[in-house]
Amino acid sequence: MTSTEQTEYVTDVDGVLQITIATAANGTSMDFAGINAGNAALRAPGFDAGAILLTGSGANFCAGGDVRGFAAAQDRSVHIHGLATDLHEFVRALDAARVPVIAAVHGWAAGAGMSLVLAADIAIGGSSTKMRPAYPGIGLSPDGGMSWLLPRIVGTGRASEILLTDAILDAEEAQRLGILSRVVEDEQVLAEARELATTLANGPRSTHASIKKLLVQSKTASLSEQLDSEREAIATAAASPSGREGVDAFAQKRKPNYSAQG
Repeated sequence: MTSTEQTEYVTDVDGVLQITIATAANGTSMDFAGINAGNAALRAPGFDAGAILLTGSGANFCAGGDVRGFAAAQDRSVHIHGLATDLHEFVRALDAARVPVIAAVHGWAAGAGMSLVLAADIAIGGSSTKMRPAYPGIGLSPDGGMSWLLPRIVGTGRASEILLTDAILDAEEAQRLGILSRVVEDEQVLAEARELATTLANGPRSTHASIKKLLVQSKTASLSEQLDSEREAIATAAASPSGREGVDAFAQKRKPNYSAQG
């Protein structure tokens, strides 16, 4: 995908791969045309974006699954199994991405929409943003990685309460719990997230990849193991184009130019 190529659901501009995961159709429920287009873009051999931006194009980031579609399916189990398979391939692709994932969360993020917020590295919400697991309300269990991601962000006890009581979290509470990284005015959510994504895309990409890898390893590593990993990573970075440019720029009192990524 080139730096200016655009589709209905995926755009790649200025190093930012923007993926629309929900549209106004069907009440801003998850749009699987966008999910599948995003998955294909993330797995494309020529993927070279420096950041990923998740957005919704309707009134909400994502209101969850298309429950009316669930109800109309001839075999609901088979139907939902297929949707979960597609969604989970997308979540796996996001998890494997070596670049930062940013979510621009306006309005509601419910059900699998909330799961994708949890899957982002940085989530920016609006003052009226609300989140809800939404699964108990329709007699279903979580998908999209929520049962794995939520307890790692808020703790097991709080995650249990949120999921079992189908709690509604406002923006202030979501930020306090660490689900939202920051909260801005509603009309500024997309612009703020896009600016951040562009800044990150133009930063030291190998550094971002190393940070993400270290954070993932830290979930199961001992402190001693993590110290060893950090030592090897920073030594490798020192010899990389980004590391050399960053150190040289600091010593020369100028702004680093990371155009030659490495």
